[in-house]
Amino acid sequence: MSLIYCNAIVFFTVLCLSLVAEGALVQQQPLVLKYHNGELLKGRITVNLVWYGVFTPIQRSIIVDFIESLNSPKAPLPSAATWWGTTEKYKGGSSALVVGKQYLHETYSLGKILRSSHLLALASKFNELNSITIVLTAKDVAVDGFCVNRCGTHRAIRPVGGKPRTAYIWVGNPETQCPGQCAWPFHQPMYGPQTPPLVAPNGDVGVDGMIINLATLLAGTVTNPFNNGYFQGPATAPLEAVSACTGSFGSGAYPGYPGRVLVDKTTGASYNANGVNGRKYLVPAMWDPQSSACKTLI
Repeated sequence: MSLIYCNAIVFFTVLCLSLVAEGALVQQQPLVLKYHNGELLKGRITVNLVWYGVFTPIQRSIIVDFIESLNSPKAPLPSAATWWGTTEKYKGGSSALVVGKQYLHETYSLGKILRSSHLLALASKFNELNSITIVLTAKDVAVDGFCVNRCGTHRAIRPVGGKPRTAYIWVGNPETQCPGQCAWPFHQPMYGPQTPPLVAPNGDVGVDGMIINLATLLAGTVTNPFNNGYFQGPATAPLEAVSACTGSFGSGAYPGYPGRVLVDKTTGASYNANGVNGRKYLVPAMWDPQSSACKTLI
């Protein structure tokens, strides 16, 4: 199983459900993600992190704070927790993510060019019941398919030696390799309409781009962890909770335009979700099972 997410505006252009034909707007059809009767990840879920390559302490804190923000009711509205709350509407109730162990892998012992088998080996370091392992690769690490057809992936670790089947995620830092593809809208897109980029809310185009991709894959993981949960289309290339809504961050979004978002008066940074420790994030739209539509916070 390989569930791939690519945050490129060209893909949103292809996936957009409102198509212009002969100068008229074709009526948008309802978006339905079918439930395939499989297991979802619900309840308390431990999130373990593997940092492959060099990340600064600030970069690590941005990502850890984001994960912790998903279950924090204390942040001002609109909040990352409110965004994550949409996953409760999928069968089975809420998914509470709790940061567990972290492993710093700064020596590049597997090299700086990784294959999918390397990612699996790194993710298998933590193979625990009710857990998700997230492998994050630094900006100088090339991964097979990264920037070509994916910004990140979520997959499952098959049961071995009595260990449970668990889910893992990989996300790469696109800062120097493909910011126009995997860090949009914080960088000019590689393809499609050329609109001015937004200012990254945490001042780091690569890591703020990783947050968008991580948010997408976390939602896809809990709602379709083993390729038999919620998705639309073929199981080999499914549209999931957030990847079905690619390119939309606020109301009025269309190809090349992320939609209306909030702007910090001091920094000029764009965001739509508040988090813990005063953090601000930009999170993508998520499909709402109750309305059968992509839902944004703004």
